Amino acid sequence: MSANDIKYLVLHCSASRCNEDYSVEQLRRDHKARGFYDIGYHFYIRKDGTMTQHRMLLEVGAHARPYNRCSIGICYEGGLDEQGKPCNTMTTEQETRLIDLFRNLKILFPKAKIVGHRDLPGTTPKECPCLDAVSWAAHHHLD
Repeated sequence: MSANDIKYLVLHCSASRCNEDYSVEQLRRDHKARGFYDIGYHFYIRKDGTMTQHRMLLEVGAHARPYNRCSIGICYEGGLDEQGKPCNTMTTEQETRLIDLFRNLKILFPKAKIVGHRDLPGTTPKECPCLDAVSWAAHHHLD
């Protein structure tokens, strides 16, 4: 995969409840149980804003088949309210970190579009990332 191949910066949520922790270790275990060799996202952002990288930027991810070869996957912890319903649960710390990450990625991949997993046709139907990523990016002048 080359920098020219990157067409999308795909936002995901972990589909975990806002009042529960979903650690990197849990994410790794769940992804390995799905047959991935490790976490499929390139980046994971915890509720406190801590960000970890799990794939090299130009390494093919495992997060939005059939778009894995032309995208970078970013996941924020959360996406479900306390009752388990889809909801934008992003904390201020997550949002700050995500804005900074997207700004840096847009420097590297200026033609890439910021989208949510649910915005990609042909992927498994989901609510993910439980917010309108395209409008969110426009609101923050990231598009």
